[in-house]
Amino acid sequence: MIWLTWRQHRRQALFTGAGLVVLAALMIPTGLAMRAAYADKGLAECVRVLSAAAPPERAEPCHRAFNEFTNQFDSVAVLGVLFLVLPLLVGLFWGAPLVAREVEQGTHRFVWTQGVSRRRWALVKFAFVVGFTAVAAVAYGLGMSWWAEPLSRAGQQSRFDVFFFDMQGAVPIGYTLFAVALGIFAGVFWPRMLTAMTVTLVGFAGLRIALTVLARPHYLPLRTRTVAIEGTTGEPGGAPGDWIVDRGIRNAAGELVLPGAQAACPPDATGPGGKACRAVTEFGPGAYNWQLYQPGSRFWLFQGIETGIFVALAALLLYLALRRIRRLA
Repeated sequence: MIWLTWRQHRRQALFTGAGLVVLAALMIPTGLAMRAAYADKGLAECVRVLSAAAPPERAEPCHRAFNEFTNQFDSVAVLGVLFLVLPLLVGLFWGAPLVAREVEQGTHRFVWTQGVSRRRWALVKFAFVVGFTAVAAVAYGLGMSWWAEPLSRAGQQSRFDVFFFDMQGAVPIGYTLFAVALGIFAGVFWPRMLTAMTVTLVGFAGLRIALTVLARPHYLPLRTRTVAIEGTTGEPGGAPGDWIVDRGIRNAAGELVLPGAQAACPPDATGPGGKACRAVTEFGPGAYNWQLYQPGSRFWLFQGIETGIFVALAALLLYLALRRIRRLA
């Protein structure tokens, strides 16, 4: 049965392996080039300088170096967007056809009359496909983590940014397993190739968007940060990598007077005649910046939570598909 499963899916396996080789051929040279440029421009030191709220004469060269790096590798960053759809493609072309194609072509009746029970047939097929795609997802996730690191640091963005969070670390494994399981589930309950692929596409995209927008910011309780406007220079507060979920300006009474904005009033910003700076005049004495955020140190914990959600859903879908196969005509 294992040999038969390999013969049936060896073409898909070879295409997947070739795809990983092509992906590596793109990632390794560009990743090495980004790391070399990152080191040559001294961006590691710039990260420390900007994190320490350095004076303008030290911060300006760093901002210029970051802009040069970003412009140099802007097209490479766009390429990274394409990598976000790889788990979905695996679900569409590995999971959805697994059962749907057999039922659509009627070959499942022949297989199940050759001394192989439906349960054994399903377990071997599911294990082969899920195991192979899991190995591919591990390679992809580790490779993308290595590749994307200079981009996230040079962009001075949090690793919680959708672009970086979704394509590196452990979550690609969860996404891939879920996409494959959803494809198998769809193929068992709606055993037509086109229908199964459509259900996989809609279900995968819908759940990913819902969790990203509605659930991910609240996996753990949000923290609150307040920073006085007076005496603040540059972007107020926060450690590098923090995920700012919401922000605004509140007056001395704690009322939100300007959502989505932050203000700074450096000590030397007093106007002519000793007048307060514009931000203090507009929002009143005692106004402060307010932020709801997730600490950057929670990145791997959030990766684990989201991966666990998708792996659990994948296991549930495979279980339901296995039960349903017993009743297929």
